Order: sequence, then C-alpha cells, then structure tokens
Amino acid sequence: MARRLIPSLNRVLVEKIVPPSKTSSGILLPEKTNQLNSGKVIAVGAGARDRDGKLIPVTVKEGDIVLLPEYGGTEVKLGDKEFHLYPEDDILGTLHD
Repeated sequence: MARRLIPSLNRVLVEKIVPPSKTSSGILLPEKTNQLNSGKVIAVGAGARDRDGKLIPVTVKEGDIVLLPEYGGTEVKLGDKEFHLYPEDDILGTLHD
C-alpha cells in the first residue's frame, strides 16, 4: 500500500542525500568524507500561524536541496525509504548550483 505523508504546520519532510561510496571508475571512497549534510525536500506543511491567526507560509518548497543540522529531526520510515521530518526553523539554508 502506497502512503503519502503531508507534514503539519511548519514541518518539512526531507530525504537525505547519501554521498556515493565509490567513483564511476570503481575507486572506493573513505566513509568519512567532507560532504555537506544535505537533503531533498519531499513535502512541506502549510505553515505556522502568528498571534493574529494569519498563516506564515513555509519558505522552502518541494524539490529544494537544503542544508540540514548534524543532529535533530524525526526519523520516519515509509515503505522501504527513510525520511526525516524537521521544523522549518531547523533547516540551515537552501543549496543552489
């Protein structure tokens, strides 16, 4: 059965990007490389509300590549895939080419 998780409030569902373990020519890379802790945004919530009840929308959108903190977030497993759920405030920034 396929499931779709839609985050509530200002939460963001992220699939972490795993760096490759070997190059295209077959050279094995060390486990501890200086890779950024990044992920792809899969789904976003509607946003939080301010004191007056106005909706403050989430600033990231689906498909964005974001920089994540080393620790934090809630691990969520849907089917055979692993995702992480972060409040928008915990996301450090977006990465652009």
